[in-house]
Amino acid sequence: MNRPRTRLPRRPTAAGLVLALTVLAASLAAAQEAKPRRVRVTLLQVNDVYQFLPVERGREGGLARVSTLRKRVKSESPHTLLLMAGDTISPSVESITYKGQQMIDAWNQIGLDYAVFGNHEFDFGPEVLRERVRESRFPWLGANVIDRRTGKTFADTQPFVLVDFDGVRVGLFGIVLPETRTTSSPGPNIEFRDSCETAKEVIARLRAAGARAVVALTHLSLAEDKQLARCAEGIDLIVGGHEHTLLQSSSNGVPIFKMTADAREMNRIDLNLDPGTGTVESIDWEVIKVDESVAEDPEFASVPRKYASKIRELSGRVGHSSVALDARSAQSRNCETNVGNLVADSFRRATGADIALMNGGSIRADTVITPGVLSVRDVLSILPFNNELEVLEVTGAQLLEALENGVGRTEPGAEPGRFPQVSGMRYTFDASLPAGRRVKSATVANRPVDPGRTYTVVTTRYVGTGGDGYDVLTNLPRRPMPKLIDSDALRRMIASARSVAPRVEGRIGRLDAGASEWSCTPPAPPASATPRRPARR
Repeated sequence: MNRPRTRLPRRPTAAGLVLALTVLAASLAAAQEAKPRRVRVTLLQVNDVYQFLPVERGREGGLARVSTLRKRVKSESPHTLLLMAGDTISPSVESITYKGQQMIDAWNQIGLDYAVFGNHEFDFGPEVLRERVRESRFPWLGANVIDRRTGKTFADTQPFVLVDFDGVRVGLFGIVLPETRTTSSPGPNIEFRDSCETAKEVIARLRAAGARAVVALTHLSLAEDKQLARCAEGIDLIVGGHEHTLLQSSSNGVPIFKMTADAREMNRIDLNLDPGTGTVESIDWEVIKVDESVAEDPEFASVPRKYASKIRELSGRVGHSSVALDARSAQSRNCETNVGNLVADSFRRATGADIALMNGGSIRADTVITPGVLSVRDVLSILPFNNELEVLEVTGAQLLEALENGVGRTEPGAEPGRFPQVSGMRYTFDASLPAGRRVKSATVANRPVDPGRTYTVVTTRYVGTGGDGYDVLTNLPRRPMPKLIDSDALRRMIASARSVAPRVEGRIGRLDAGASEWSCTPPAPPASATPRRPARR
């Protein structure tokens, strides 16, 4: 009898196994290909960059290092944009001569993608800024900066941009500090419209044009950034500048980032976009230190070569300091500093005025200058605006009103560039009191200020014509004097001394707790290093 044969399964051959695995891998790959991939957009942020060379005696910053980092990030994240959140054309030592052209050359060389106007972009007037815009190989943004003559955005810049990443559109728009109209020189025809109303209009247009994510590139105070996030729905991220302080915050669920000045660090922000909707799924961020550990991009060398003669000139010796000079921005705008005293003393010594009063915001070095030789660059970095000095005849009542203006915006985040550094007088104030009633005492030559007496006050033409809110000083009698620039007065004083050693001596007394917010005690750095400015979070 014939039995049916049972067929046993054969052991697969090596070739068959390879074929099966290949088919399986192809199936998985096809399935993976069918599933949309998450889109990652990387934003690199710097702001308030006035120098293309490193700062802090070469230890930090430098756009040649930023260029290296940009190339490094772009190599592993192709959808990368380098953003500059305002203030680069002015003020700086080089800009006294080149009016910001050197910074445009630097950004063009690096490959900056987008910039928003800062308030200091307008320091040389609108025509100079138009020229800088024409030279730029990158778009400037400023949706609320309007030319009244045309009704269009300044210099015909775009109110917003749309950038496509693998089919996902990301919108960017810029908003500029409205007080630029009084803190800089935009001229009578440039209008800075309301930030919130402008943003609402632009966001609606961006969304209608297909933007899935919206980034606001701003040059505002932190308080204004927070207000923008609350009043203009639809912003996914605010990349900001202006404070010169490392800040990470949020408002209405919108992240807000700001770096310190002169590219001491660069922020990397990864927007992870949902592959289906294109909306922001999550945000990752990292602050990258820009220092000596980062190699300089050799391709950037053409920029410093172009300005080499000026760089050599600025290294010339002026004098010597036996103490560290505290020229940090936050301290100059909130406390008595030894640099503020040195500058004010130089004004009074050069003119013989009873009193010197200068706005702390004019001190721009934003660093602690180590003891030792002081160069031309050091002096001009402290006072780069090329302001002419004036001697005014001021009554005691007007002097007290000027002091009230100077201490009227000292709360954190207010950016009180008007803060008065003085010589020939002392005053105390309490910032916890309402603005206009903060000055508690003021003396000249150890006597209380007499409201009916007339004093001679030396200040800069900027302050004397109402800059930083000093309207009380406008249209006052001027004493005739030869033309004298503020930095020249400072240079003369330093050069005439064997070594300067200014100190904080109690000219200005803060009676409120806010003094501790700004570390008003003088720094004591080692002679070999400049300390990092404290980051405020």
